[in-house]
Amino acid sequence: MKQTVAIYVLILLALVTANLPFLSERIFGVIAYRRDGAAATKPFWLRLGEVLVFYLVVGAIGFAFEASLGNVFPQGWQFYVVTLTLYLVLAYPGFVYRYLFRRSAR
Repeated sequence: MKQTVAIYVLILLALVTANLPFLSERIFGVIAYRRDGAAATKPFWLRLGEVLVFYLVVGAIGFAFEASLGNVFPQGWQFYVVTLTLYLVLAYPGFVYRYLFRRSAR
C-alpha cells in the first residue's frame, strides 16, 4: 500500500469512527444498548468511552501502516495528546448532531 493511500484510509477511518458513537445507539455500532430489558438511549459517558476505544483502535491501525511502510519512529506523550485532540475535533460533527442540532429541531 502506498503512503498516500494509507494516509487517506486512516483519515477516513478516523472520521467515521469518531462520529459513530454519536450517530448510533448501539455500542461500537454492533451491540444493542439495553437497560432493564428494554432499548434505551446511551449515556454520554458510554459514548465518550467508545470514542476513546476507537481512538486506540485507529492508533493501532496507524502504527501498523507505519510499520508496513518503513521504520517506526518513537513518539513522546505530546504526540498522543495532539492526536487525541485532533480525534476529538473529528468527533465534533457527531456531537453537534446528537446534542445540539437534534434538540433544537424538536
